[in-house]
Amino acid sequence: MRVKRIHQLPAADRPREKLQRKGAAALSDFELLEVILGKGAPGVDVGTIARNVQKQLRLGPPTLTYDSLLGVKGVSIATAGRLLAALELARRHLLSGNEPLDTVEDYIARLDDIRNKPQEYFVCLSLDGGQRLIAQRTITIGLLDAVLAHPREVFADAIADRAASVVIAHNHPSGSAWPSYRDIKLTQQLSAAGQLLGIELHDHVIISKQDNFSFRHHHFL
Repeated sequence: MRVKRIHQLPAADRPREKLQRKGAAALSDFELLEVILGKGAPGVDVGTIARNVQKQLRLGPPTLTYDSLLGVKGVSIATAGRLLAALELARRHLLSGNEPLDTVEDYIARLDDIRNKPQEYFVCLSLDGGQRLIAQRTITIGLLDAVLAHPREVFADAIADRAASVVIAHNHPSGSAWPSYRDIKLTQQLSAAGQLLGIELHDHVIISKQDNFSFRHHHFL
């Protein structure tokens, strides 16, 4: 059966009108994508774009990137940015919950998306006094097995967040999760900077494809 285009639907059944009348929960994933996309592009209607983006979503978050979205006919740089921004905002504020991040397993649950990245991602979690997540940010992205992070970059947003502590993490795209000499030195520098700023470096977690390493668990902090 051929799917009707938005302008062919009764006004009350169009995604934006339906959202206004019934709320976002009443819309299907396909309809929510149509609302976010807003309109089609030359030669392709919004429904076709939404359907193809939905196929990308079903493959899982790690596959949803600028490049993969730009491969969908009708998705511009601006549209790809809007989709990625909407998903990231939801992940930060709607999926994080309000439970304390007390264990390494809690951190890993937040960071597992960097496990299979081909480059090193350096991530910072800002936590309040109850170990609840305030914000999660990617600080830097490096080359294969090469990422740099300066204390200034790590703590600038944490200060603005009024964070009580931070957890930093990065992935090892190849090799084990055991820390290198560079990782240990960086952790020492960040711990010292945190002490001066009054923001504790609670842990540094390294993630590889098969393993994890916690500096605190191994008494490196």
